[in-house]
Amino acid sequence: MKKAHQTLTLRLSSMMKNHLLLTSTLLSGALLLTGCQSANLNQSNALTVKQSPSTAKKTLATALQKQRRQSFRYHSNIEISNRQQRTAASGTQVVASDYVDAHCEETHDQAYAALIMQAEKQNKDILAADYDDKRDALKQSYFECVDAYYAWEEHQYDSDVTVPAGYQALFDNYEDKPKPLDIKKAQLLDEYLLKPLSINAQGIYQPMAGKATMLASAQYQARNHHSSINQPVYIDMKNGDIYLWADNVAMFNSELLDDKLGTKWRNKWLKIAIDDGTLPKGFGREVIKAHFAALDLTYDGAPVSQFDYVAPNTLAALSSKLPAHQLSAMLSSAQIIRRVQSFESYQEDYQNYLQIFYKRISQKYPELVKEAEPMTAFETIQSSKELTSKAMVQTILAMINAQINDEDKTESKVAANATVEELYGFDKSGQLKWQHLHRQLDNTGKTAPDKSMTIDVLQQYSVINSKDKAFPNLPREVQTPNASNSIDLRDYASELLEYYRDGNGTAVGKMIFNMMPMAKERFGATD
Repeated sequence: MKKAHQTLTLRLSSMMKNHLLLTSTLLSGALLLTGCQSANLNQSNALTVKQSPSTAKKTLATALQKQRRQSFRYHSNIEISNRQQRTAASGTQVVASDYVDAHCEETHDQAYAALIMQAEKQNKDILAADYDDKRDALKQSYFECVDAYYAWEEHQYDSDVTVPAGYQALFDNYEDKPKPLDIKKAQLLDEYLLKPLSINAQGIYQPMAGKATMLASAQYQARNHHSSINQPVYIDMKNGDIYLWADNVAMFNSELLDDKLGTKWRNKWLKIAIDDGTLPKGFGREVIKAHFAALDLTYDGAPVSQFDYVAPNTLAALSSKLPAHQLSAMLSSAQIIRRVQSFESYQEDYQNYLQIFYKRISQKYPELVKEAEPMTAFETIQSSKELTSKAMVQTILAMINAQINDEDKTESKVAANATVEELYGFDKSGQLKWQHLHRQLDNTGKTAPDKSMTIDVLQQYSVINSKDKAFPNLPREVQTPNASNSIDLRDYASELLEYYRDGNGTAVGKMIFNMMPMAKERFGATD
């Protein structure tokens, strides 16, 4: 029970850290699709230079830096798999019980049940003399297992107590070994969720025009069920505005909050202003500069040994098995650069990135740095007047600082042999055509690698065709957000608060707004 509690504590701690990492990333990533990377090496001898690890690192650095000023179209495909968990039985001992103290009894019962099945197939009684030796063998094996278990328990407190080596290894690592129920659940998860699910994103990136788009989509296609959802996103990097397609949340908003909404949001964008005028002038540009500087300095410190060249015809034989539909798009590459690092190194790189980014922003804008508890930072915003862009940035910076100084991060143990692998494919002219990321989703805590799910992300790049729509599923007149086809979220929120102040609204909405400190402060609680 104690071990189970420790495992749960570690997993909860890991989940909280991942939440903070995601939140802190918003500050540096909201204005850019930094995951999109495309570049032209612009060097005719790119494919003939000596293919050494140091050359691979320098070539890749040049490609990633040049992409920041280039425009391109991208398409991303995300594949989530529990392949390792489903195939755990082929290379790892499958234990009989969910709990180590029940292993001997479960093993005996399963073996005895198998012997009964054997006797029935031969039309014999399990108590017949023919099965005396087999029954005795099962009994002796059970007693041997029980004795070993009790010895193993005593060994925890008295090292002089010896345990048979085989049982010692079994019981010491019992929690991390796959169970029959684990494998069955993994098979069901794969068949009923992961295989029918498809996640994609596509769009354009135009840094010089200050524009980026993304059409995120998820599809679920089974034999008798097919559903799909698309979320268009438009980022105006010059003005610091993000637009979401309002239609997708109109029904939800109308049912729960705004019973007067009607069809006002039909074929409309929802505008979210990142900067309401409270941030220092030029802050967005400084964030981007700090972000890229942190990326470059972190990359510069990476060991050359992490980089190498991979022959395209060997992709299928990599230790991390690539999804078939992604692999087919990667095989035509003229040159491939690979970077492999341990997950521990991957975490250290992210910590270094945060430190560099935070130091640059905090030195440039000391007025944005404040002392705040990260988990309660948003709760300190008590009124609508305090809910400003400056306050949000201060809160996010406080979270980043807390993540940097998190003393508990050393307690997490990285799963054995956990690695992060990145591949970059170039065509004959030296153009970066795709990049691929492979990593486990659960790399920390005491979970064994064979229980972890993996994620494979393939991102492909191509030239922007002016004839193609950024959002193929939207009418031409709303391809670009403007004042006439969008709803300003700040203005709308103010109107909605007024509506509730007058005693209107849904029952759920009244409950929510009466609980919000800023609503009470601005309008007073309504009955």
